[in-house]
Amino acid sequence: MLDLNRLKALHAVHVYGSVGAAADALMVTPSAVSQQIAKLERETGARLVERNGRGVRLTDAAGLLAEHAERILALVETAEADFEALRGEVVGRLNVASFATATRGLMPGALVTLRKRHPDLWIQLMEREPERVLRDVARGELDLGVIQDWLNRPMAMPEGLSRATLLDDIADVAVPAGHPLAGRKELELAELNGDRWISSSPGTVCHDWLVFTLRNASLEPVIACMADEYPTQLALVAAGLGCAIVPRLGRDCVPEGVRLVPLLPRQSRRIYAVWRTDAARRPAIRALVEALTETSRTQENSWAVS
Repeated sequence: MLDLNRLKALHAVHVYGSVGAAADALMVTPSAVSQQIAKLERETGARLVERNGRGVRLTDAAGLLAEHAERILALVETAEADFEALRGEVVGRLNVASFATATRGLMPGALVTLRKRHPDLWIQLMEREPERVLRDVARGELDLGVIQDWLNRPMAMPEGLSRATLLDDIADVAVPAGHPLAGRKELELAELNGDRWISSSPGTVCHDWLVFTLRNASLEPVIACMADEYPTQLALVAAGLGCAIVPRLGRDCVPEGVRLVPLLPRQSRRIYAVWRTDAARRPAIRALVEALTETSRTQENSWAVS
């Protein structure tokens, strides 16, 4: 009988390409992954890994077994989902990840709600970039993820995933209080020609979106400062170091030296919960999506009255 945990370790090495990357995905040590594969070699009587420079590579036998492991693990997940649905109990454990703003702005309220309603459900929460969240949900390393994409630059959704829209997060331009356009009720990006910009780090969704959006408005981005957290970006705007485009969920407290001006056309990002369709019958998944939806609705209502 093949051990499921050992199959999972082999499958992770097959998917992520190395023992170290597989260990990161499984949240164990590289030594633990190597031990599982060594035991699997003894179980199968086949050589599964070979030295390849400073790392290892999977043999043909390992590749074949990893493909079977993917199907086996998917069937196990479906069986667990069916069994949980039959019992109708919100119990067990969910591995969840979300991007930084949602981790701060949505997750605390949703998790408090879940703890009150379902004390036997354990949530392991991690903070990750949206692209990695989406990839890890699709690969089965996460049970559910919260991701974002911008309406003028949507993110492709892998097959086998389901999603629920949580909210549309409108973004305004943040300018220093002394900026010539600070008193405007609304403005177009093209009016900010010649301004410096504050951005997230290169390679992040928000950095790539900002560059794409500014160029679509015939502006060549001049990035003066880079900071991944929106409160930090707002502090830099308050210091007069540039402008930033900041979604409402990322604002927290707006410094005195910042003015927020709505943009024309409106810029917004959509925030989703995503999970594997095969796991959709799990009561725990449905309970978390419900809690996230309620928290998002409360957040949108607070924007409406502010």
